[in-house]
Amino acid sequence: MNNAAQMRLTLKNNKLTNAAVLLFGKNPQKFFITAEIRCVLFHGNEIGKPAPAYQIYKGTVFEQVDRAVDFVLSRINVSVGDRRASVDVPVTYEIPRAAITEAIVNAVAHRDYTSAGSVQVMLFKNRLEVWNPGHLPYHLPVGKLKKPHSSFPANPLLAETMYLAGYIERLGTGIRDMIKACKNAGLKEPDFVQEEIFRSVIWRNTTQKTTQKTTQKTTQKTTQKIPERILELLQDNPQLNRKEIADALGDITENGVKYHLERLKRDRIIKRIGGDKGGYWKIINK
Repeated sequence: MNNAAQMRLTLKNNKLTNAAVLLFGKNPQKFFITAEIRCVLFHGNEIGKPAPAYQIYKGTVFEQVDRAVDFVLSRINVSVGDRRASVDVPVTYEIPRAAITEAIVNAVAHRDYTSAGSVQVMLFKNRLEVWNPGHLPYHLPVGKLKKPHSSFPANPLLAETMYLAGYIERLGTGIRDMIKACKNAGLKEPDFVQEEIFRSVIWRNTTQKTTQKTTQKTTQKTTQKIPERILELLQDNPQLNRKEIADALGDITENGVKYHLERLKRDRIIKRIGGDKGGYWKIINK
């Protein structure tokens, strides 16, 4: 970024711009409370409780995007190849990383920062949805998004800086790049919906049966495995509380832990000895 661009970004009437605070501030949420990304994983195809994984990411917009993308990548299928063609092992995610990043970056760069809403990233069994508390420009209806069009960013300084930082390939081509990446991966074309908020919907391929070797390191951390992981933790340290269990697992909320503990109690696999403080969990049957 040249000096002129830096000055335009950081100073306006000798004061920091909002974009500079969001991009490089130590605590942007002090000035923009809802400048965050809420990420949630659902069991099925509808919003419902309990949510097995829920995270709120704050910090700069760069930090938010990186963490939100990692949230999705760590919870979708990934195929790992071999080194026959290269020393680097090829890794293929079921949803292209470029499409995930583009949807999240678009939401961050084009959202309405005066809104009380936050960017939401929701992973369902059959799709990924990214919600943006903002609206398309009046002269750019949803029907034109999939066709060549000019860029009309709601936050031009944010968009320009994220482009210069490599988070956006080319201004004005993001939607078409996302569509192309999904088609090349054999996925259905994404949908874009403008209601009270703007939604990007990227479809997963729920019928695809891959014969490639699939890494289980991340995908094993799904809800059907959580009870076993909780039991392993309690076997080593029966005095753990819900927060400590959630922190140890890393991909589930405290409420999610409570849900699974209640099920384990109901199934008579564990029982609580003593109160919440000073008590412990006893494994009855494993």
